[in-house]
Amino acid sequence: MTNDLTALYNNLVRYEIDLWNAIDAALRAECGLQLTWFEILRLLSAHEGGARVQDIAVEFAITVGGTSKVVDRIEVAGYCARHANPDDRRSSLVALTPTGRQILAAGAIVFDRELDQRIGAVLDRDTIRTVSSALAALRAAGRGAALDQ
Repeated sequence: MTNDLTALYNNLVRYEIDLWNAIDAALRAECGLQLTWFEILRLLSAHEGGARVQDIAVEFAITVGGTSKVVDRIEVAGYCARHANPDDRRSSLVALTPTGRQILAAGAIVFDRELDQRIGAVLDRDTIRTVSSALAALRAAGRGAALDQ
């Protein structure tokens, strides 16, 4: 069993790195957009009124300080803007700008194409659903274990 788990770990981590690098390279080449920024823009697009830096940090399991620095850079590029949080004066909400929506739409075409080529062309729909469910269960269990510590 240990050898199977080690093999799964090796394949999972190395494939994630390969996939990230390939999508990042395509986004940079075709849109001038790095994958880290693209991921944050995707999250912001799902939060119509905006998201707090804290919310972004939690979603990507990174520090609030690191998230704030990335958001600062994305804001300087004109892809997002901060505005006052009507529910909490101590925080602001980060939302996409029209330019951010445009670059996200262009990036989404590249992103979807890369996923289709690198996953969709290799695995059938049932396998994709099974793997996705298994990874979601592992993430949930891992987050639960982190909370227990």
